[in-house]
Amino acid sequence: MARPHAVAIQLTDADRAVLLDWIRRRKTAQALALRARIVLACAEPAATNTAIAAELGLSLMTVSKWRRRFAQHGLAGLDDAPRSGAPRTILDAQVEAVITTTLERVPDNATHWSTRSLAAHLGMSQTTISRIWRAFALAPHRTEGFKLSTDPMFVDKVRDIVGLYLNPPDRALVLCVDEKPSIQAKSDTAPAIPMRPGQTQRHTHDYIRHGTTDLFAALDIKAGTVIAEVHQRHRSVEFRHFLQTIERATPAELQLHLVLDNASTHKSPIIKRWLLRHPRVHLHFTPTSSSWINLVECWFSILTARRLKRGRFRSTRALENAIRSYVAKNNAAPKPFIWTKSADQILKSVAEFCIRTSGSHH
Repeated sequence: MARPHAVAIQLTDADRAVLLDWIRRRKTAQALALRARIVLACAEPAATNTAIAAELGLSLMTVSKWRRRFAQHGLAGLDDAPRSGAPRTILDAQVEAVITTTLERVPDNATHWSTRSLAAHLGMSQTTISRIWRAFALAPHRTEGFKLSTDPMFVDKVRDIVGLYLNPPDRALVLCVDEKPSIQAKSDTAPAIPMRPGQTQRHTHDYIRHGTTDLFAALDIKAGTVIAEVHQRHRSVEFRHFLQTIERATPAELQLHLVLDNASTHKSPIIKRWLLRHPRVHLHFTPTSSSWINLVECWFSILTARRLKRGRFRSTRALENAIRSYVAKNNAAPKPFIWTKSADQILKSVAEFCIRTSGSHH
């Protein structure tokens, strides 16, 4: 039996322009772009389905299918046809009711809805509520905190510190300085149960406290190395001692720009007198309630997760030795933190957040 002849394709200038746009546009779905290539190839004089299939690496059935669909329905025929399946049982009004109730109301005896309580309230199934919440990224059981700075110099301080990160001065070092106070040296009241297949490591919820220590750290943003010192307290005297350690550990010919927070120990008279005697040290204070802008906080977070949170120490000396060992290994293979956001991007993000949280008095 003879095969039917391929349907001739005649493209108007408008159709050709749309097909070429689908091919060139980055956001076009790959399936739609491929169909556009098939139709354009079919419109060429003396083009055969076999030759087009070989050229594009497709099956003969695929080429003939989209040639026929375009000939019958035009550009609209290149869209996916509705798929078979059971009809919807949940109406748009019901979906809207789930969303508005979740966002605008709370149950009488709780602070937030659960899938089962909302299902009982609206007369729907728990599975349906769960699917709608997932589709619209709703999670009433979760909360997050936030804190906006009320520092009147917030904009100037952000521009100053971000400028140091993105464009550090010549012949200078930028160090992010902070304290991690009251790190506990603690041990379990019973031996830990080790990890094994199907079971995570277990520790007793209670512990024996053997004292605390305070960590002072200065992160070199360019090199990724850390100058660290441990003390039993974190007064101005200890901070001055740490400044002296930084001053001795850095090349004397370089200016020092220290990014630090607004703790009173950083602004006491003893510190001001020390700074007058060491004019190469310049302090840059972060805005209040904005520790996120101090890169050493990232290093503290990693130190806590990798060495302190699950560490068990029977004395403050053991804790301090563990911290010094971690710092030494960090400095042997340092990995700098790279700041990527400009000051304008940060300020724009904060401004948009303030607009969304109307009534926050910021």
